Amino acid sequence: MIPLVESSGLPADVYSAKCPTRQVLDHIAGKWTVLIIDALRQDGTMRYTDLSRRIGGVSQKMLTQTLRSLEADGFLTRTVHPTIPPRVEYELTELGHSLAEPIAALRNWTEQHINEVERARARQDR
Repeated sequence: MIPLVESSGLPADVYSAKCPTRQVLDHIAGKWTVLIIDALRQDGTMRYTDLSRRIGGVSQKMLTQTLRSLEADGFLTRTVHPTIPPRVEYELTELGHSLAEPIAALRNWTEQHINEVERARARQDR
């Protein structure tokens, strides 16, 4: 049974441009989202600087924006500890953990099939 979107009462349909599932899919399919969720799944609670070091190539701006979006969507929590300087930690919520398994499967598939993809790209380039 297809769930209904609470805000509209209509069935969830990611193929419909007006359905909010489209926005969520766009957000969770982003490379920084995938890497952040997977890092938190593997390493547990992490500080901002640890995430920044773990995820090569992410800019401060993109990491901050993605973390804020993930928090707003309920995938992770941000905890500020009142120290000097403040210590900020990120942790997956139950919703975030439910997304982490399919993301881990996607990462595993990518790592297992990268050589096939690169060979196909090389053939295409010739």
